[in-house]
Amino acid sequence: MRTATTVEASSGWREVSDFVVEAEKLGLDVCFVAEAWGSDGPSALGYYAARTERILLGSGIIQVGTRTPVAIAQTAITLSNLSEGRFLLGLGASGPQVIEGLHGVPFARPLARTRETVEIIQRVLDGGKIQYQGDIFQIPLPGGEAKPMRLSARPQHEIPIYLATLSPAMLRLTGEIANGWLGTSFVPEGAADAYFKHLDDGLAKAGRTREDLDICQGAEVAFAQDEDALKVMIAGRKKELAFSIGGMGSASTNYYNQAYSRQGWADVAAEIRERWQAGDRDGAAALVTDEMVLGTTLIGTEPMVRERLRVWRDAGVDTVRLYPAGETLDDRLATLARAIEIAEEIE
Repeated sequence: MRTATTVEASSGWREVSDFVVEAEKLGLDVCFVAEAWGSDGPSALGYYAARTERILLGSGIIQVGTRTPVAIAQTAITLSNLSEGRFLLGLGASGPQVIEGLHGVPFARPLARTRETVEIIQRVLDGGKIQYQGDIFQIPLPGGEAKPMRLSARPQHEIPIYLATLSPAMLRLTGEIANGWLGTSFVPEGAADAYFKHLDDGLAKAGRTREDLDICQGAEVAFAQDEDALKVMIAGRKKELAFSIGGMGSASTNYYNQAYSRQGWADVAAEIRERWQAGDRDGAAALVTDEMVLGTTLIGTEPMVRERLRVWRDAGVDTVRLYPAGETLDDRLATLARAIEIAEEIE
């Protein structure tokens, strides 16, 4: 498995930048930069590209509703060229709370918007004049005096496109048109039905196989010294998991909740969401089981983490995104270093 991580662009700049530089020295393969509702990702990616030499850098993710497809393509070309081909373009639809609540852009028809965005980006990267008539985008805009244009900038390297998706329809789209899948809420024991059958349907539609798609999955990694320490770790992560299941998205749209439901926790996921939406955060967290935490993370004693990574590998994960736990920068780097070593050892 390749190893990767994701950093937040809005946290302490110096420490995050130092983390990326040191992670490269540890042998990490890929660093994605999240945007969400913090600082923009591309600015940080350009800075990290200047401070590193080998590591691949990816947007994790650029939200397709916040920029035009051509603007995304321009950003991708710039970051790829200035990093000498070390850029991966990660895209995702996000959700209605961020897209509508923060950016004031309609979230409607995310599947069509994502497909059309990727198709337009690919046309831009091919270097020809940009002419596209879709259900969401029309380029040039009809009814005016504009004529098709092409960018003066050209990509000097291949730019792989990764999609962050969770719903069955979006997973099928990922298998059909993307180079990689940025997944989350991943339980390897339930992934065949929840994720892979939909990805494989999309791959088959495009005449592709699993080898054509980088399966990139992420989870927190932390090492417990003993069973007592592990119990504390598990308890400390339940409220965060309850937020994903109960509070992410909007009152009617939570793709994380749906993903956990498809992986065997439909009843408890529904109750967690009900409690969270009612304002009972502690009650929602109390419903999260130890099994749910251990099933969706890489925390445990070192033998447990090693075995769990084997399970992820055998389930079909090609690239594991490691979110290292730790109170300090040195703590997080130490956790990351050991996780990278273990991932390399189980190859």
